[in-house]
Parts: sequence; structure tokens; C-alpha cells
Amino acid sequence: TITIGASGDTITIPSGATITNSGTATGFGGITEADEWRVTSNFSGDAAPIASNWERNDTEFDKIGTGMTESSGVFTFPSTGIWLITAQATFSNNTGNCHYNGLIIRNTVNNGGAWNGRSSGEGSVARPTSNNYYTQVAVKVIFDVTDTSNYKSSLQVYHQESNSITYGSSTSQATGVTFIRLGDT
Repeated sequence: TITIGASGDTITIPSGATITNSGTATGFGGITEADEWRVTSNFSGDAAPIASNWERNDTEFDKIGTGMTESSGVFTFPSTGIWLITAQATFSNNTGNCHYNGLIIRNTVNNGGAWNGRSSGEGSVARPTSNNYYTQVAVKVIFDVTDTSNYKSSLQVYHQESNSITYGSSTSQATGVTFIRLGDT
């Protein structure tokens, strides 16, 4: 083992220099955390947050890193950093038109003392025949998590019609959320 510099030192490599590694290098960035969660069952009506039937994606993916912690629909981050949060929801209405079905990514910086909608979208369902018609809404936000005890995230859905359905699945991301740590805060 060759150590260059001491802990905390800055090593400057001039522009145009080439570094070659013939083995395995660690600690050079890249995605250190990525996690995906989904709602497994359909439900009707509004939910703030979507509090039940969450599971981590277990279809051809687990997670990178430690992963998120979920409790009653509230997600806790495993580490500080700049996080990309993307979410989607699939909606339908079996009885008629629904002019709006909404999805919101909500964040808190005081452990749930106040929740703020940080990204939202809406889709409508027109039902011209007795067949089911669907809409999907996708939203995303970047969240600078500086404190893992107080900074958390959740999803909210709302509808014009109380009998509108939010779809879940245990094998796909019909309704779910993805968390990717982009880098340090």
C-alpha cells in the first residue's frame, strides 16, 4: 500500500495528467445510494401521506447502499447529501370522469412538524364508455438533505372524486418513488 498525503490533505493533479488504475479503485464518487419503493395494493380516495402497503422494489433490483427507511409512508434518508426524488402514480375511476388526480412529493425539514409540497402534478380521467381509463402522473424534485433526523419525504395523492383509484402493484412501479443520492451537500 502506498499512501500519498495524509488524511484531510488536498492532492492536486495538473490538467492533462493521466491516472491509470489496473486494479479496483474505491472512493472516487459515483452513485452511493439508490432505492426504489412501491405501493403494492390499490386504494380509493385521498392520502396524505400514502401510509400503507409500501415495499422496496424486489423485482430485479434491491438497492445501492444502505437504502431508505420507511415508516407509515414517511421516508428517512440514510445519509446527508443532494438527493433526486422521482415519483409516479397511476389513477383510474370506474364510475365516471375525474377532472383531476394529483400526486405531490412532500418534504419536511423539522421531522414532520410541517410538510411542504415540493413537486406536484395532475392528470384527468375521461370515461366515455364503461371501460376503465387510466392516467399516470410523474413528478420529481431535488432535496438538499443536511440532517437525516429532521429531513424526510413522503407522497400525497388527492382526487376530484372520492372513488378514484390509485393503483398499486407488487411487481412494477405503478405507484412509487425512487431516491438517488447525487452527491455531497
